Amino acid sequence: MSSTGKPLLGGIEAGGTKFVLAVGHSPTEIIERYEIPTRDPATTLAQAGDWFEGKGLISALGIASFGPVNLDRASPRWGHITNTPKPGWANCNLAGYFAERFGVPVGFDTDVNGATLAEYQHGAGKGASSLAYITVGTGIGGGLVFDGQAVHGAAHPEMGHIFPRRHGDDRAFKGICPHHGDCLEGLASGPAIKARWGASLSELPTDHIAHEIIASYLAQLAHSLIAMTAVEIIVFGGGVMKTGGLLERVDRKASELGARYFPGGSKHKTVSPDLDQNAGLAGALMLAPLV
Repeated sequence: MSSTGKPLLGGIEAGGTKFVLAVGHSPTEIIERYEIPTRDPATTLAQAGDWFEGKGLISALGIASFGPVNLDRASPRWGHITNTPKPGWANCNLAGYFAERFGVPVGFDTDVNGATLAEYQHGAGKGASSLAYITVGTGIGGGLVFDGQAVHGAAHPEMGHIFPRRHGDDRAFKGICPHHGDCLEGLASGPAIKARWGASLSELPTDHIAHEIIASYLAQLAHSLIAMTAVEIIVFGGGVMKTGGLLERVDRKASELGARYFPGGSKHKTVSPDLDQNAGLAGALMLAPLV
């Protein structure tokens, strides 16, 4: 409990490159934030724990983590990062470390689900019944919220690993996903773009065919989400989406694919995140159990 009488919550946006830490009273009342590089688990978790100890007694902690992760509360491996390609982090008991160190309730979900929840409640999805959040960067991930609840099945969605229809000018590239080759992530993530064109999308000339190809793949995901779930708002974030004109291309192509068929009509929107870089951290604080 803080000096204000409000519970002090902790939040961790656990990324493959950095951990962003925060304490606050709510997702919109962040008192302090801090970033540390993602090194090996022992070093990174200890450094994060030391920072929280220096902020006072937290009442609960929320973690929004890179994955894949185990979200099955009935499993003894709940709260673990599972078969990630990030060296040293496979089978890391991320939630368990902080639960044991601080003895407080811990909430746990994927980083993209955290961002999805935050955009739904505090950002681009305010007033909508449903929202999908897609991040396009080092990898491609997606989350889906309906009526305030993140969608889970046997595990969490892996939207970046669908297989899009190949663009006619992109037949030769095999894709870089170590599991699926030419899935969406294997074709349209930042590393996939650099692997076949030698530069990031934003560094390539605006008339380069890469812009057309990447937009076509991302538009197929938007189209599929609308067709399968009738989601209202699709938010595209992440470093690749900062490329000038890309969102507009995706929106236009998704509309062309829809061919004015979907009954939701203009209620379906493809937009940029309102919370920008704060979506994941706000989502982490939202995951902290109510105390």
